[in-house]
Amino acid sequence: MVINITPYSGLQWSDFWYVLDGAWRTVMLTIVSGAAGTLIGLVLGWARENSVILRYGLALYVDVTRSVPLIIQFILVNSVFSIFGLPLTPLEVGLLTLSLYMGVQTSELVRAGIRSVPEQLQKAARSLGMNYWQVQTHITAPLAIRTIFPSWIGTLIGLTKDTALVSVVGYIELLRAAQIVINRSNETLLILIGVGVFYFIICYPVSLYGRRLERRLAHD
Repeated sequence: MVINITPYSGLQWSDFWYVLDGAWRTVMLTIVSGAAGTLIGLVLGWARENSVILRYGLALYVDVTRSVPLIIQFILVNSVFSIFGLPLTPLEVGLLTLSLYMGVQTSELVRAGIRSVPEQLQKAARSLGMNYWQVQTHITAPLAIRTIFPSWIGTLIGLTKDTALVSVVGYIELLRAAQIVINRSNETLLILIGVGVFYFIICYPVSLYGRRLERRLAHD
């Protein structure tokens, strides 16, 4: 038996659960690629800021990743692995591409954060007997985090919306699930409003928590 959501709508309750599953896939993509990309970015940003060889050796990779549209990167990653006989699932392509993209974006934030710490402050810490790693842990890192945290939150929210591009390789996330339901039901406006609400529900708590944590860091 088919149950319509409204007497005049082509939507069914199963459509709601289908879109909800797409929303969960979007959240999962964001969490996994956001965490992996942040770790990559921390290592990459610190390495490039502390090694002249890596700074210039990886400059082209960073510039290309930041400049090429993300949708093209999904297609390229999918194609390259297929050419070498190592086809990836749409989920794997999405996670890999988003993680690398997030890593590059975060690495530039990390570099900016490190540069924002006055060199005189680091030299003063060394003169007090701290070694390099103690200075990085107790001086540079805490101050850099305060600088880059707001921008990192913005990058993470942008990553959430960028997950919609994974559909180009066949992965069904929130927006793609909504498009499929729209094609079946022709309820474009209602579904797009619902998708907008879902994205707001996903992104707003991150933004709200980020502002609270930012204020806490500012007072520590």
